Amino acid sequence: MTDSSQDDAPPADETPIQRALRLKKAALDAKPKPPRGGRFQREQAAAHQSSSRSKPWMAR
Repeated sequence: MTDSSQDDAPPADETPIQRALRLKKAALDAKPKPPRGGRFQREQAAAHQSSSRSKPWMAR
């Protein structure tokens, strides 16, 4: 179980930019994600469809 603490340790040759990118990715991964699939996704798709109908210039 102590191996997980070594996974978080930065490599010795990590540049400041690489460190910033690693921390940024970790912060983004920690954020809650919107639900996937099910009713939520159907509602989002339906809302997108209805809004595009009022814009005839967007149709091909």
